[in-house]
Amino acid sequence: MFHEAQHSFASHGVKFSSVEVDLPAMMAQKDKAVSTLSRGIGGLFKKNKVNYVKGYGKFISPSEVSVDTIDDGNTVVKGKNIKIATGSDFKSLRGSLPLMKRKLYLLLVLRLCNRFQRNLWSLGQAILDMRWAQFRKQFQRILEKQKMKFMLKTKVVGVDTSGDGVKLTVEPASGGYQTTLEADVAPVSSGRTPFTAGLGLDKIGVETDKGAHKAEEDGVACVEFIAGKHAHVDYDKVPGVVYTHPEVASVGKTEEQVKALGVEYCVGKFPFLANSRAKAIDDAEGLVKILAEKETDKILGVHIMAPNAGELIHEAVLALAYDAASEDIAHAHPTMSEALKEAAMATHDKPIHI
Repeated sequence: MFHEAQHSFASHGVKFSSVEVDLPAMMAQKDKAVSTLSRGIGGLFKKNKVNYVKGYGKFISPSEVSVDTIDDGNTVVKGKNIKIATGSDFKSLRGSLPLMKRKLYLLLVLRLCNRFQRNLWSLGQAILDMRWAQFRKQFQRILEKQKMKFMLKTKVVGVDTSGDGVKLTVEPASGGYQTTLEADVAPVSSGRTPFTAGLGLDKIGVETDKGAHKAEEDGVACVEFIAGKHAHVDYDKVPGVVYTHPEVASVGKTEEQVKALGVEYCVGKFPFLANSRAKAIDDAEGLVKILAEKETDKILGVHIMAPNAGELIHEAVLALAYDAASEDIAHAHPTMSEALKEAAMATHDKPIHI
């Protein structure tokens, strides 16, 4: 919003003499939202008669968890079935990198860095996995227009925060000459790791791997299995989203996966540059790509790069869940979601607006 106020509002006839950011107010709003959601979970526990024990737990047997409660007490919780849902933590990096809330909170909105004339290096891996590789080059160009610089095939081997800023030691991923980069701040975006340390999983024979999980869907399936009900998770119908601007979202198969299956397919693409709503709001970078089986027209995968792609993707999830054909999609005009209809029509070489 701040970036748009600085760079976009004037072209729509909205002008300001000055625009300021109140970081304490921003953080207060964030804290209020988190607190409200947390209280909501507590309310759900109460509504469903769940006994809520606050503290830090660890397994002492497959059916017992010892909990050090927040009031310095201790209790043992017993259960026939115990589901581990402890969330995740950030991955640590080699070097001196203590948590610095005072500095890191400035980075909640990356575009604020230009406003505060901050030098920023973000430490982390490529955010696009194989599902979004098809958008990689265009996505990188869009981010570079936002004054982001990329150092690819490079790894961070050391971080020093002993001074006022941050010094990063980097080298080529394959090894070689080391370079030192200096920055005011450096957010850690190297991914997440399961928050399982200290749970005593080794004592109950639970082994962990490097994989991730689909959170809510896997959790619901787990409880349904415990309750003796039929449970099923179709990972092809679980969407993934990268929360940048523009967002990138995907569900179903990628083109590479479809090729590997040996399925004959059609590809439909539609750019948001040809979408009326996107042009009207002057935010038209991105596209929709749909893969459909050639013989049956069944949708196999949908991939979107656009503002609010994380919202647009869910009609594609529904389409895949009910084995919809690409021609089954219709939309109101003017809307961003019309791009899905156009991409679907493009699988048969008959889009209207390109």
